[in-house]
Amino acid sequence: MTTGSHDADTPAPPADAEASIAEPAPASEWIVLSDGRPRPDRASRPLKMGRIYAQLIASALVVLVVIAVGGGYASRSVAEREAINDATRTTDLLAQWAIAPVIVDALLTGSPAALATLDEAVRARVLGSGVIRVKVWTPDGLIVYSDEPRIIGSTFPLGEEERDVLVTHTTHAEVSDLSKPENRYERADTTLLEVYRPVWTPAGKPLLFETYLSYDSVTARTGALWSGFAGITVTSLLLLLVLILPILWRLLDRVKAVQDQRVALLEHAVDASADERRRIAGTLHDGVVQELAAASFAVSGAAERAERDGEHDLSVLLRSVASAVRGTIGSLRTLLVDIYPPSLRSAGLVAALDDLAGTVRTRDIEVGLQMPADGHTGLDEEGERLVYRVAQETMRNVARHAAATRVEIALVVGVHDVVMTIADDGQGFDVIGTLAHPPEGHFGLQVLSELAAQSGAALHVMSAPGSGTTWRLTVPRP
Repeated sequence: MTTGSHDADTPAPPADAEASIAEPAPASEWIVLSDGRPRPDRASRPLKMGRIYAQLIASALVVLVVIAVGGGYASRSVAEREAINDATRTTDLLAQWAIAPVIVDALLTGSPAALATLDEAVRARVLGSGVIRVKVWTPDGLIVYSDEPRIIGSTFPLGEEERDVLVTHTTHAEVSDLSKPENRYERADTTLLEVYRPVWTPAGKPLLFETYLSYDSVTARTGALWSGFAGITVTSLLLLLVLILPILWRLLDRVKAVQDQRVALLEHAVDASADERRRIAGTLHDGVVQELAAASFAVSGAAERAERDGEHDLSVLLRSVASAVRGTIGSLRTLLVDIYPPSLRSAGLVAALDDLAGTVRTRDIEVGLQMPADGHTGLDEEGERLVYRVAQETMRNVARHAAATRVEIALVVGVHDVVMTIADDGQGFDVIGTLAHPPEGHFGLQVLSELAAQSGAALHVMSAPGSGTTWRLTVPRP
């Protein structure tokens, strides 16, 4: 057998399985087609109900989190809008009932009495209940009053919104920009709402009345809205989940039942196929093959009689016909072994491999066999079928494509596994290239790989153009 570079993780085959098998070129190395780990067909894997329900619950939690985050942003926006509306209405009421009655024209000239009267009204009726600052502006940006006396008399340019309010006689509210110079005495770590609207002196001169309100009202409104929103949403989702779970349970049970039925049908189809192959093989063996054998004997007898009667030409013709019939019988028997090897079930794996070797010998290929002396492999029926199937496929490749003159089959029974090695002296092939780009209509490597992998067996191949091919199948003993 081949001696070549082995993968570090690939166990070397038993020495006695290598005794008389020709070595391929040194450039060859073992290629792993199956590492012995089962790869069951995904379509035949049983449904894992626990995993499905876990995925369902995880999906529901993700939905809840997404809704919670989105609802948080939405409720904050709604709460801010509602709080601004509340602040607007509050400022309108304060301007009409608390400020307008004490606004006098002397306030424009900085009259201490006018300032004192307004300050008393502001501190008694306006400050508190969320209002933390009050300012009164002239259209020119002069602050004529504030409960913060340090900015009274300061002038700051009015923004576009403030000027529009004085022109349109409306009330406007927004989140205050505390970085502006007029807000330098406000706490920078707080958030405020500023609301401004016009008021008029008794002489009809316009002033801008501005209040600053704490943003805590927005936070409180956000919490209230989110509590209601979250309660309704979470309750609805949980109720929906409770209603859907029984439906999903029934659907999954039906899917599982259909899958079980499919597996049963597949098994039945495989059994039916084996029975049909056995029936066809039996019909051919007991019918056509026997009739051809009888015809061969009859033609051979007729050829001998013709020879005795001196009809030499007829005798030669009849012997030729008899030889053709015997060749047909041999081909049919080879076909019978391919269709259904009766010796695999009745006489065991060793006998079946011997029959398989006989079919290859009919193609003028020398076959050497190294089998256990007692014919016992220790494999169960599934393991023996796998070994025979791999041997059948590789020997078919040898006969059709390898152009080999000799092939060696070695079957070595170990303590824990059975190793079959098949080596030929044919033309070899590029394993990596064939795996990457299989020729049209040729799927031998994929078939063998899947066969071994689905049974938990290890399969390796070593080949190179011009150096022959060596296969090694390792099947664990039960």
